[in-house]
Amino acid sequence: MTMPKLRAHNLAISLDGYGSGEGQSLEAPFGHAGTRLMEWFFPTETFQSLSGDRERVAVDPATAPDDAYARRAWEGIGAEIMGANKFGPPGWQDDPDWRGWWGEEPPFHTPVVVLTHRPRPPLELEGTTFHFVDAEPREALALAFELADGLDVRLGGGPESTREFLAAGLVDYLHVTVVPIILGRGSSIWEGLEGLEADYDVASATTPSGVTHVTFTRR
Repeated sequence: MTMPKLRAHNLAISLDGYGSGEGQSLEAPFGHAGTRLMEWFFPTETFQSLSGDRERVAVDPATAPDDAYARRAWEGIGAEIMGANKFGPPGWQDDPDWRGWWGEEPPFHTPVVVLTHRPRPPLELEGTTFHFVDAEPREALALAFELADGLDVRLGGGPESTREFLAAGLVDYLHVTVVPIILGRGSSIWEGLEGLEADYDVASATTPSGVTHVTFTRR
């Protein structure tokens, strides 16, 4: 019997290892990075399917190599774990009416465990229930595996929460997309993880969009 895994996909980082810029806000979810980290993702069929834009934007065939990576994030997933900064901008915990970035039908369609030091009751939206917990990585992962009902769990970011799960040795598969920009500051995914690659088989591929997809698969 195959044990369920914790997988992280489509985590875009700059050449200097930042997964988001400095100064995140409601108007700037990725801080000073703007949308530059995710511009490889927006034209893919996967993104357009999730965002409901497929009828409006023609899928560029040149994005197929990127989409081959992007779509794996939704295969065999039964639950997601995300950090507080992915669910909302700084201070969202002070707004009882905040319901996430995604409107009334989020793209997850699974239970989602949101890590926050200020838990609140679950939020049920169309196809997705958010569970807000104050938990260490192992405890959060145990809850997510229970909610996933035998399927894998996706680690959705951002960089800080991903780094915590990597430091705890809990991530079975990691896919990062290295975007050829220099941010200089922000939230690093690699800080404190010297030698991480020793526990993984590492592969990489550069696509026509100019990004490099790097995968880490636990040995």
